[in-house]
Amino acid sequence: MSNKRTYTMEDVKETFKKKDAWWTVLLVDPIAARLILPVANRTNITPNQLSIASFIIGMTAALCFYLGSYLALVIGALLYHISFIIDCMDGKIARLKGTGTSFGILLDISLDHVRVALCGVALAFGQFRLTGDVTYLYLLTLFLIAYFARHINALHLYKLRREMRKKLRKARKELYETAEAAGIVLKPEEKKAEEREEDEESSEDGLQEKGAPKSLAPLDIPVNSRADLQQAFKSKFTTYMKIREFLLAKRIRMHLFSGIEFQMFIFIVAPILGIIKETILVSSFLLFAFEAAIIYKMWLSTQDFEREHNKILKSRESIAATLPKDPKTEEAAGQQTKQTG
Repeated sequence: MSNKRTYTMEDVKETFKKKDAWWTVLLVDPIAARLILPVANRTNITPNQLSIASFIIGMTAALCFYLGSYLALVIGALLYHISFIIDCMDGKIARLKGTGTSFGILLDISLDHVRVALCGVALAFGQFRLTGDVTYLYLLTLFLIAYFARHINALHLYKLRREMRKKLRKARKELYETAEAAGIVLKPEEKKAEEREEDEESSEDGLQEKGAPKSLAPLDIPVNSRADLQQAFKSKFTTYMKIREFLLAKRIRMHLFSGIEFQMFIFIVAPILGIIKETILVSSFLLFAFEAAIIYKMWLSTQDFEREHNKILKSRESIAATLPKDPKTEEAAGQQTKQTG
């Protein structure tokens, strides 16, 4: 008797990202979810095999784009969307079965970038070959710059965000150590949460009084809350936040024109509607505009970070000033002062 687990649609939905591009949420996930069930329950197809299959179909789409006739462009557009659906399936099946690997992630990302770049080259060169219009070559350059600039920017912003969180965790840790020396200690369960934050960047900080009751007010640190590095942005754009909450309820992220929509408009909408030049130009502008908005948002976050970091440092200094001085340290400092004098 087979003990193989049978997955349900609810299991598949658990693999969905909490927020994703609107194109994926509305036009990909509903199809991918229904395809995942038979693949996961009736086959032994691996996520890496799906990544490779997606890439092969994507290269077939690139060939159609290069051929350049209207029929070939429409077929290429349909193949590209199928390729993207399968590409979305590999990660979901990996999460569903727990079979994801670091190599699988690298393979998926690498093949995605190659597929997008080659399809862009094929589409532009195919139209240039048929029309002799050199504008397509200029637009190809714009396309490649926009696509890779978006991913490079995302990587740097991710690193910056992690670095800010890391510095805040370090500052909090030093604050807690100083607070404990002053008679204020962390609850055991909260200390575990602080340790989890090192790996997950998502925990709650808390302080507990030890011995005689002490006021936590002088710390001026939010108890049982994680530093919000979007305070400035939220205060400036209240309407944005309301729209964001509405979209997040439907799993749609506020970055409405990301790298995914950029691809889909150029490789699906443009070939079918026959407006390739216009779509590349407009899509590149929209992608740059949304990236600029993200950079502005991050700049505001750095200001929140500086305020939060300075607040923690000042709180630690104020607590440290109440601690008894180490006689050996004071003696060494006094001797150094005499020698200097």
